Amino acid sequence: MDLHQKIRTLPTEPGVYLYKNAEGDVIYVGKAKNLRSRVASYFRAARWEDAKTDTLVREAVDVDYIVVANNKEALALENNFIKQRKPRFNILLRDDKTYPYVKLTLGERFPRVYVTRRLRKDGSAYYGPYFPANLAYRIVDLIHRNFLVPSCKVDLTRYHPRPCLQYYIKRCLGPCVETLTTPEVYQEAVRDVKLFLEGRPTDLTRSLEARMEQAAQAEEYERAARYRDLISTVEQLQERQRIAAAEGDDADVFGYHCEKGMLAVNLFHMRGGRVLDRREFFWEELPQFALPEMPPSECSDGNDVDIQRRDVARNVPTEGLGNGSFVPGEFFSSLLKQLYIGQPYVPRNIYVPVDFEDREALEDLLSDQLAMGNPRAARVHILVPLRGDKRSLIDLAGTNARQSYDQRFRVLKPNTKAVQEELQDSLSLPDLPKRIECFDISHIQGAETVASMVVWEDGRMKKSDYRKFIIRTVEGVDDFASMREVVTRHYKRLQQEEKAMPSLVLIDGGLGQLHAAAEALESLEIINQPLAAIAKREEIIYVYGQENDPIALDHHSPVLHLVQLIRDEAHRFAVTFHRKRRQMRDRSSELLEIPGVGASTTRRLLEHFGSLQAVKHADASALTAVVTRGQAEAIRNHFRK
Repeated sequence: MDLHQKIRTLPTEPGVYLYKNAEGDVIYVGKAKNLRSRVASYFRAARWEDAKTDTLVREAVDVDYIVVANNKEALALENNFIKQRKPRFNILLRDDKTYPYVKLTLGERFPRVYVTRRLRKDGSAYYGPYFPANLAYRIVDLIHRNFLVPSCKVDLTRYHPRPCLQYYIKRCLGPCVETLTTPEVYQEAVRDVKLFLEGRPTDLTRSLEARMEQAAQAEEYERAARYRDLISTVEQLQERQRIAAAEGDDADVFGYHCEKGMLAVNLFHMRGGRVLDRREFFWEELPQFALPEMPPSECSDGNDVDIQRRDVARNVPTEGLGNGSFVPGEFFSSLLKQLYIGQPYVPRNIYVPVDFEDREALEDLLSDQLAMGNPRAARVHILVPLRGDKRSLIDLAGTNARQSYDQRFRVLKPNTKAVQEELQDSLSLPDLPKRIECFDISHIQGAETVASMVVWEDGRMKKSDYRKFIIRTVEGVDDFASMREVVTRHYKRLQQEEKAMPSLVLIDGGLGQLHAAAEALESLEIINQPLAAIAKREEIIYVYGQENDPIALDHHSPVLHLVQLIRDEAHRFAVTFHRKRRQMRDRSSELLEIPGVGASTTRRLLEHFGSLQAVKHADASALTAVVTRGQAEAIRNHFRK
């Protein structure tokens, strides 16, 4: 059955359709209230005149479909297929910035809290997202200081002879040492953390007050005082949340700028009536085809006068829309589905610059989604303001989108602090990265193995702190052991000299080199040190402790450019040192073959003449200035032969 015959057999119910090419790959996913009518509309030549539509029609050789009960189910299913299959004719969400969650590892014997950007089905509890991003770090720090539940990477499946620094500065209960705490006390702290993160301050306060009274009756006044301080902290946080809630509703505000086939979108997060953070999205190449989500009778290629007049009336930029490759309504329909469907939190109001067909259906779906987790949750509203303060917010987001466009596509160089902040955000670093130390290994088939360490500090390479290392304990090809040796040697010396650790230790290599460096730091009892590695070919960054969630930055990202710059400098420095060592080895080996010339004589000759070539061409009088007459004659006879 060919494609046209198959289309005639499609049902008239709502559902999702998937176009496939000759290789069986899904190239477009869409939804429809009437599957047969919608799919058939693509092959009415009178309606599709642009070349991009023809590309889809020519490539599509098959269509699959799934019938659903209603339009809301179609929205959710379409979103799932787009995220799974990533069809090239759909608009795909490309996000340089994801917001962090707080992860409580309930599946561990002694649970810990971390900041993470990926949600996984691993038995852990996730809370968030938090923005600005540093809010997640402040919350985790508060948990360390008040509940003493750590974020360390120490192996807690076994006991250790001594605790780390976090225990001594009273930020951890010390579950790594058998005698410092008990599983019961630790689980009590974890329950408190869980109540705190779930936003149940009343239950937490009631539990803490009961334990405070119990401790006071048992005359354990120090423990009672700690519970009292915890109650005070929880009440202060609860009061701040009440004030923020009274000041305004939560809302997300969208604006965009499209030009020359490239698109920048800004998303403002408003919480409690204040703009807390901004999120940026970029598309360098819009899809070859963007199907408007409208009934066939209302389909448009983005050129008709009504759409342009409507967009201008709403102060929506129309640059880059002349060729029909970008339809704002269809774009925002796709973007909002991918951003919010399936997420644990959706703001009460979402302000977008243009209307789209399935806006009301998406409102219903997102409202039902929130109601599943919280029956008392407010309804979600997707609004298209035409005037007033809310329209001004959209215009502000559009203005910032234009600035983002210039920053990304007109290659404006960001300042050092902006790059540092983005690096901290991308790699989940606890502090602003002021000093980065990067290591690399260089050798040829295990011969003359050396290592380098280069330093980036406050926006520039600090060459005075560069270091070279000759690998002494490793034989043959073993990059992991070499990395372990050099990291151990360098940071052991730092410990002896009582110098501060860097903001980030960067490794040139993959997971093997990263884990070797981590083992070296652990052997020195250095924990919670930010550590990352960048793989050469894929340009993927692995952060230690989050290896399952590698970071693939956009190739335009200033953060990736900085990490590549430091990595390439470490590689250059290591290779240069390796070549010099190899040249000296080659020179020495030839001179040592001459009878009467030993290691000390060879060293004097090379230091005096500078190269083996200069020694070859030196006459007898020049040679006798360094060696004896007999040695000079032997050298001249050797090279004459």
